[in-house]
Amino acid sequence: MAMIHENLYQSDNLTNINFKEYLEKLVSDIFYSYEIKKGSIESVLDIEDININIDTAIPLGLIINELLTNSVKYAFHQGEGTIIIKLRSLQDKIELTISDNGIGIPKDFDIKNTKTLGLQLVNNLTNQIDGNIEVDISNGTEFKITFKELKYKERK
Repeated sequence: MAMIHENLYQSDNLTNINFKEYLEKLVSDIFYSYEIKKGSIESVLDIEDININIDTAIPLGLIINELLTNSVKYAFHQGEGTIIIKLRSLQDKIELTISDNGIGIPKDFDIKNTKTLGLQLVNNLTNQIDGNIEVDISNGTEFKITFKELKYKERK
């Protein structure tokens, strides 16, 4: 979490953060932290050039950190696979998708009633950004979060 805040606060403009640049660095830092070797787990980033305010960027960064870290740690018992991260702007919402082609999660998994602290955090942060989360476990694991950017609150 410290890395997320450090990266965000190093931005020249805290009102609007270039989330594409931030996300590329976050993925690189996580892969480095877990000593992911080139050719083992591939990251595919399909990120629109979107500026997001800090009120939305901080919880979104924490969500991405948790889901990406879970994929890196648990999805690939053989140490090989692909993680895909997509971020795109829809008409009045933003859609984040994080998927992997790993071993998947149990068929009875319920994101709304999870017992793991990390995924409870993902749920709470998704609610914080007025988002909706969907999980598809038909081919690996895919988390799709659709949310609206929070209105920036003027700080005094």
